[in-house]
Amino acid sequence: MKTALEQNDREFLNELHRLGAATVQEICAKIGVTATAVRQRLSRLQSLELVTREMQRKGRGRPHYVYRVTNSGLRELGDNYADLAITLWRELHRIEEPEIRERVVQRVRESFIARYGHVALESTLQERFMALQTALVDRGYDVEIDQAGSLPILRENNCPYQELASVDSSICELEQEVFEKVLGASVTLTECCLDGHHCCEFQAVAGTEKTQKQ
Repeated sequence: MKTALEQNDREFLNELHRLGAATVQEICAKIGVTATAVRQRLSRLQSLELVTREMQRKGRGRPHYVYRVTNSGLRELGDNYADLAITLWRELHRIEEPEIRERVVQRVRESFIARYGHVALESTLQERFMALQTALVDRGYDVEIDQAGSLPILRENNCPYQELASVDSSICELEQEVFEKVLGASVTLTECCLDGHHCCEFQAVAGTEKTQKQ
């Protein structure tokens, strides 16, 4: 499951990475907080396997512990692909040959569908919605399922493609197409963050759902 880091944790990891390896006292001096606060944050980040503790011994003195960012932590700090995604998406749509452009878009669409292909194995539409929610949460998405009505709604509390969608809303259409394929039903984007709503909602369309996947 992808780690969802708070901004304060991310800033702390950045500072620790700049130090390379540091004791609690060295971290306190760097960021200007108490040793208790540093230890609490280190403990939480260790539990997430983003920070590791190592014993060091210098001379005849007592050994001491230093903390450093793990490889997982470094990947977390580098997990910001918005600029690259926007550039690639723009260049994709600048491909002059329509057939080649559509073929590439189709490959992207199929790649997303394959990522959630196991969802289609569930028997009912409600079960498929729940399976898709689980798959998205495991990848770090903040999503929930609203089953208050006759048909389920998948709600994204944060747009996963906010920067990209603000440049080209066709990514929203692609996401909708992917959801329709893996859910085995037509869905409507009834609310969208780009339109000023606080979330994006994908609602199943009555009469289009399958009761069982073959």
